[in-house]
Amino acid sequence: MSAAPAGQGAFRLTSLTASVYLPTFFFAIGQGAVLPIIPLFAKELGAPVAIASLIVAMRGLGTMLFDLPSGMLVSRIGDKGAMVAGTALVAIVAVGASLSGSVVVLAGLILLMGGGWSFWQLARLAYVSEVTPLEQRGRALSLVGGANRAGTFVGPIIGGFLGHQFGLEAAFYAQAVAGLCASGLMFIAIRGAGGTPVLSGHNATARMVSTIANHRRVFAVAGAPVIALQILRQGREVFLPLWGDSIGLDVARIGLAYSASSLVDAGIFYPVGFVMDRWGRKRVGVPSLLTMSLGLAILPLTSGVSGFVLVALLTGFGNGLGSGIIMTLGADFAPPDRRGEFLGVWRFIADAGSAGGPMVISSVVAVASLGAAAAVTAGIGLAGAAVFALFVPETLRGRPTIVAGPEAEAGATISRPR
Repeated sequence: MSAAPAGQGAFRLTSLTASVYLPTFFFAIGQGAVLPIIPLFAKELGAPVAIASLIVAMRGLGTMLFDLPSGMLVSRIGDKGAMVAGTALVAIVAVGASLSGSVVVLAGLILLMGGGWSFWQLARLAYVSEVTPLEQRGRALSLVGGANRAGTFVGPIIGGFLGHQFGLEAAFYAQAVAGLCASGLMFIAIRGAGGTPVLSGHNATARMVSTIANHRRVFAVAGAPVIALQILRQGREVFLPLWGDSIGLDVARIGLAYSASSLVDAGIFYPVGFVMDRWGRKRVGVPSLLTMSLGLAILPLTSGVSGFVLVALLTGFGNGLGSGIIMTLGADFAPPDRRGEFLGVWRFIADAGSAGGPMVISSVVAVASLGAAAAVTAGIGLAGAAVFALFVPETLRGRPTIVAGPEAEAGATISRPR
């Protein structure tokens, strides 16, 4: 049972401070501290630039590979257990990474680091989904996004300072400490049976397979705009620095434009959550896709600082409009009896979009140009916006599930909201 079930008036967003928001902030500090350090540490171990970049990508690959197992783990040991396990795993891996003397060992540990991140974020989402009433879920999850953004802003500063003063290994120790702080806070703050109930079923794989089968239409239809949004986000991170360089801007100007974009992005997460809870998820999801698509579509037309900054601000605003939207939609669609498994698949879809984004971009650039790749990415975003607007039901008015057919299990097929 949840600590504060939907429909009861006792729930307050502040009740998630110690159990979710502070742990998210600490965890993000740890992640932010090591992300800029990982490629430098790999080079220090003797890896060439290409291999160092590949090691950085191992974290994202690990997250995607562990999404489905994480969903099953949440159902077997509960939200609290999975969150504590995820943060503890990251802390242990961080210490191991600092002591690794081999590029191969480092790559394997970074892969496991991504797995710990997957356990943590999926269990956290399942917990917030369960204890937060529907009409406050948008704000609750947008605040999660805000805490994560704040941590990833502070983390690189701490990691850079420690790496400079005490060696690159120190950043990994900072990550371990931050992870243990997050783990300890959750262990103390989350009590009783709040969150997803622990299941005693014997065949976790069969539950996962049936969840995918019974909700395949949801994953196919609602997952399409999620993938498009993730591709746009990856495109924003790739195109802004590369296009700025192609039009002759120096690193300082590109960095300032990107910082301004990130500031706009981070500054609107709570208003976005309010809009989601007041007027619906589609009121921010569709504009997010449209705005980022517009920004990337006009990027090839810019040739100077003013146009480049305009696109940076526009895409930052668009990304900010999507704060928490993927988590909120997943929480709304997830069936209570299969929440862990459903969210595992949901996160896998989102992470596949993140991993596939750079592949799409590099493929187009290889046969055309950077401007053409930006236009293609914008087109994917526009297609995602159309699917979101026309075919994805508004989840604020209930827990709608896109009908999967007569073979769906009882309770899995719910009509569109009125």
